[in-house]
Amino acid sequence: MAKQVQKEVQRGVEAWLALGNERPHLSIVLVGDNPASHMYVRNKIRAASAIGICSELILKPREVSQEELLDITDQLNMDPKVSGILVQLPLPDHVDERTICNGIAPGKDVDGFHVISVGRLCLDQHSFIPATAGAVWEIIRRTGIETFGKNVVVVGRSKHIGLPIAMLLHTDGDHERPGGDATVTIAHRCTPREQLKTQTQLADVIVVAAGVPKLITPDMVKEGATVIDVGINYICDPVTGKTKLVGDVDFEAGRKKASFILPVPGGVGPVTVAMLLRNTLLAAQKVIY
Repeated sequence: MAKQVQKEVQRGVEAWLALGNERPHLSIVLVGDNPASHMYVRNKIRAASAIGICSELILKPREVSQEELLDITDQLNMDPKVSGILVQLPLPDHVDERTICNGIAPGKDVDGFHVISVGRLCLDQHSFIPATAGAVWEIIRRTGIETFGKNVVVVGRSKHIGLPIAMLLHTDGDHERPGGDATVTIAHRCTPREQLKTQTQLADVIVVAAGVPKLITPDMVKEGATVIDVGINYICDPVTGKTKLVGDVDFEAGRKKASFILPVPGGVGPVTVAMLLRNTLLAAQKVIY
């Protein structure tokens, strides 16, 4: 599915260039030496290049000040060749993520984290949808998973993932930015396990983004339910002793009950990158703002 979305974006880029426009340009700011962040950024740059989107990487040490980061985003905001700006999260503790996200011009906010983008999303208006939430919505839409009137449990309340996913799934399908018309329950790390189990056992669709390995076990899944795992956890493989990436769902056991389930890695992640590239094209075309 990710390749399909990327191919569509690539055709959009080619059509945009054929009209005599500048090639879309994505600027990525990466702070520190977090291996996971560096890996994510490499994937984004590689994918952008493959479909004809220019990109640049601005690397800063962990000690960089908040003021310097704001200066960087200000410069990128004013640069006419820059279509989209992404500051890779998380940031060091001494930097306020909300301040940095709000420092990006809404028209270049391809991550969809600016307060205006979040507000428009919650009001069912056109906006840049955060890439992970957009990926979940795209997967549901393209695979024909029914959400109208269905029970959905979103496990995770992150303002970047859980919240926008819940907004997309519960809102009116006839609004400016159509939603899924589902009945959505939001659970999180503080939800008692038995209460969480009660909710997930009633759910037609479970979206998990809590950051807890094997949080969702087969006894918590209704027969035939849809399970979308957005969790990212690095654990030590007891067999090899090496670090490996796993989600929040016991995948091998859960696949025996779910009618549709995605693995980690290889499930939502690649589609997330594709949705970021779509946002970058939309930013270049200025169709949102």
